[in-house]
Amino acid sequence: MREIWTAPVAAAPMVRRDSVPAVPGVGLAGDRYAAGGGTWARYPLQEKQVTLIDADDVAAVAAEAGVDLSPGWTRRNLVTRGVDLPALVGRWFLVGDVLLFGTKRCPPCAHLERLTGVRLVRAMASRGGINAAVFSGGQIAEGAAVRAVDDAEAARRGAPTGADRPVPRTVVLPD
Repeated sequence: MREIWTAPVAAAPMVRRDSVPAVPGVGLAGDRYAAGGGTWARYPLQEKQVTLIDADDVAAVAAEAGVDLSPGWTRRNLVTRGVDLPALVGRWFLVGDVLLFGTKRCPPCAHLERLTGVRLVRAMASRGGINAAVFSGGQIAEGAAVRAVDDAEAARRGAPTGADRPVPRTVVLPD
């Protein structure tokens, strides 16, 4: 994992952090959604605990939009490189020792364009990253490995199983 970004309240500028505590069922300490705020806070809690985006996707969006785009401008929390993020939707994965579940794809919205003043929605439509929920707490630091884990390992780490296992939500992306 390359970068960590949080914002203390809705629409506030994102702040880069070296590390951040992940709180089960809540999100990243100090982030707007963990505090119960955020522009999309009314949506299901698991969908807005943590967002991830790939650095190469950010670079591709910047090139397509013709702008100098910082990963923090995407308003995603964790920036990865070389991780197939869409493949983590519906799966358990670790960021360092913190257990997450990929809940859905995270396409951009017009709110992002209002905050940045840059037309990003079309360029980010299929490169917006994913949303995830936190199931075991701990510290996430820049440089932490991101890796998928099977249900058995997730269960050993305290993940819910059977009927209590989370279910991902499908988001239809535009062509």
